[in-house]
Amino acid sequence: MKPDFSSLTPLLAPRSVAVIGASDDPTRIGGRPIAYMRAQGFRGAIFPVNPKRAEIQGLPAYPTIESLPETPDVAIVAVPAAGAVAMVEALGQRGVKGAIVFTAGFAEVDADGAAEQARMIAAARAHGMRLLGPNCLGLFNARIGFYPIFSSSFETGWPRPGRIGIASQSGAYGTHLFVVARNRGLGTPICVTTGNEGDVTLGDVIGWLAEDSETDVIAAYAEGIRAADGLIAALERARAARKPVVMMKVGRSALGQAAARSHTASIAGDDAVTEAVLAEFGVVRARSTEEMLDIAYAATKRIYPAGNTLGVITVSGGAGVLISDAAEQLGLAMPPMPAAAQAELRGLVPFAAPRNPVDCTAQVFNEISLVGRFAEAVVAEGGYASVLAFFSQTGGAASIAPKLRTQLGAGRARHPERLYALSVLAAPDLVAEYESDGFLVFEDPTRAVNAIHAMGRFGDAFARAPSPPPSAVPAIVLPAATPSESEAKRILAAAGIACVPEQVVSSSEAAATAAAAMGFPVVMKIVSPDILHKTEIGGVLVGIADAEAARAGYATLLARATAARPAARIEGVLVAKQVQGGVECLLGIHRDPVFGPIAAFGLGGIFVEVLKDVVFRRCPFGEDVAREMIGAIRGAALLRGARGRRPADIAALAQMLSRLSVFAAQAGERLRAVDLNPVFALPDGEGALAADAVLEIGEPDGHQL
Repeated sequence: MKPDFSSLTPLLAPRSVAVIGASDDPTRIGGRPIAYMRAQGFRGAIFPVNPKRAEIQGLPAYPTIESLPETPDVAIVAVPAAGAVAMVEALGQRGVKGAIVFTAGFAEVDADGAAEQARMIAAARAHGMRLLGPNCLGLFNARIGFYPIFSSSFETGWPRPGRIGIASQSGAYGTHLFVVARNRGLGTPICVTTGNEGDVTLGDVIGWLAEDSETDVIAAYAEGIRAADGLIAALERARAARKPVVMMKVGRSALGQAAARSHTASIAGDDAVTEAVLAEFGVVRARSTEEMLDIAYAATKRIYPAGNTLGVITVSGGAGVLISDAAEQLGLAMPPMPAAAQAELRGLVPFAAPRNPVDCTAQVFNEISLVGRFAEAVVAEGGYASVLAFFSQTGGAASIAPKLRTQLGAGRARHPERLYALSVLAAPDLVAEYESDGFLVFEDPTRAVNAIHAMGRFGDAFARAPSPPPSAVPAIVLPAATPSESEAKRILAAAGIACVPEQVVSSSEAAATAAAAMGFPVVMKIVSPDILHKTEIGGVLVGIADAEAARAGYATLLARATAARPAARIEGVLVAKQVQGGVECLLGIHRDPVFGPIAAFGLGGIFVEVLKDVVFRRCPFGEDVAREMIGAIRGAALLRGARGRRPADIAALAQMLSRLSVFAAQAGERLRAVDLNPVFALPDGEGALAADAVLEIGEPDGHQL
């Protein structure tokens, strides 16, 4: 069932609010929300609830929830943990639609706290009430003067008007983002912090912002992901609405993941998987607050160029090199200007370097109209989707800036669909004037390049056509326990995954016969559901070249298995055709605790073990996505036919990867992992074959069988 993000409206945009545990002291947790809302003119009714006072901060106070003169849309719960659950129950009985629970001491503390939190959420859900928290700092919606929050950040200023929304699991960091944004002049009128996420999750908030007509850009901070289905639905909604999401997802390191769990009781999950899922929906991941706000700032222009290219105008050759380095590192294309346009620009300034970056030199400031002519050539002749101009302090000089604005503004007016950025050093009022002309302004040109690249990533995501649904595989019946290699291959073959020709034999003579029928050389392996990692006991023999070697190999494998694992169940010896001439690949599945089955693809051997050249994708997906995965690894050139080799059969490889993803999605929770390593990608037109297969089967609770 798709989530109903509109159910958050009573929480985020209410008409009335009760404050349970209200304080007359405007600096206390129960007092700050009242003081803030009164100062900022909240248009709805405010009902302080405190049995010890008749009046709080100039407002009538009420002793109990039952005594309120009307049912508020939302209530703030700011009482000790021992009484919080009872208050939530009373609010639900009164018919309140939302609760914002400041109270801490729940799942973020210990198992007893988690049990109390579960009771609280059950009470809210029994009455159809949405609950933010517990252990949350709150939120603000400055558009309506709604401040159910106890942060002290407003003592230094209020939110600026704008169209950037903040969603944060961390209260302190969410308000930190708001303050830094405010100090940079960015408008973030709404910020929601989710705390322990007992009910309302980060995904819910992103979904609500995606549907909010007054929000254009979503900035999110995450320590861990809960309710993956809800987050995915929210990101789909944002992409469909062409609303960019820039996310700072912390917990990349083992230490960071441990801190996230203790802080918000979240499941951090595997960072590489999270990265892949965010990229799937066009989310740009920021590495710092500065980068997040740079990207959010750039996104406010609402120009997201698909197939982004960058044209650069500079008065400094060194800055041009710096910008080019940054663009190349990001993969942002900077194609050269057309030859005719380069010749034209050299005619204007003979010592210019007009390739791209277009170094027009400081000479243009002697004849300012040359700036306009260079800029027009870059946009009209170069055809770049994005343009960055580096003028440094010259762009801030009072003697030059007005004329420069005129030249640049005229060009922008002729081509308003392009994304324009300036790197200038100027006073704040002049920066504001450049921005009012439609330009992004950065002091550091590398930060400008990063933001421009992010706009292209958003554009590519918004332009991407929906992937066709993958074809289903036949009904899957998993065995009761982890099977042997031969049984695993039988199951996979039924799902359309081709394997190397092979036969399981139970005697040395049968081994020789099977090997001769297949054609030498062959590979021989011990077959046992109790010996999954056969190489660890010497349970694999390669290069078996004749019948006598096959007979001897059979005896050797049985002896090694008996010596190493005397209790292991032995089903026989597998004789397989030894594949030659293909590219070794790894195809795998593992069940992520957050996002479910995740497919992995990479080249085999050293590329997996040392270079970690692997890409991931959430299952299931079609062959088009599988092709994208195959092309995304750093070693993809080996599959395309490097150094005169024939290209590999990428179509067959993509088909196998897609079918494996569908198999994993259909198999359910008992499928813990699949490891196909190696898979031989044969020359184009000859297919792809799995030479080894491991299926790990577990119980629904994750225990291995």
